[in-house]
Amino acid sequence: MTGTPTVRWVTDSPQQMFDDAAAILSSALDGDSDAVAGTFDAVVDRAGLAGAYDVAWCLAATMIGDPVPPGACALDFPGIEQAGYDARWVARFVSAYANADLDTARALFGAAVADGLLPECLLTLAGSTVATLRHRAA
Repeated sequence: MTGTPTVRWVTDSPQQMFDDAAAILSSALDGDSDAVAGTFDAVVDRAGLAGAYDVAWCLAATMIGDPVPPGACALDFPGIEQAGYDARWVARFVSAYANADLDTARALFGAAVADGLLPECLLTLAGSTVATLRHRAA
């Protein structure tokens, strides 16, 4: 990719959310998973889980792109149950974004927190977003 990663405006959240999402994308583009995790940790320290949710929502928006494709996106896919928890979570979270299904997205986020797997899910979301951006650029 030759351009700077951009993050779409998806909520009325403060600029810090977009800066955090851009930092996460930059670190993920560099392959620096420790920096991705560190940025998410800093977000949680500063803004709590709500802040991490906002950044995750922003990454989902970046992955889907603009405009959002018409029609409903499936929350389940053939063979999805064989994928790891984090991959299933990302697929369902991004589908919830594409469907504007806030209740499902919040439930998925809460489940990942309760299962103790949110860090892995967020890292996979960042990686999936970067893979999508690279695919689009190719």
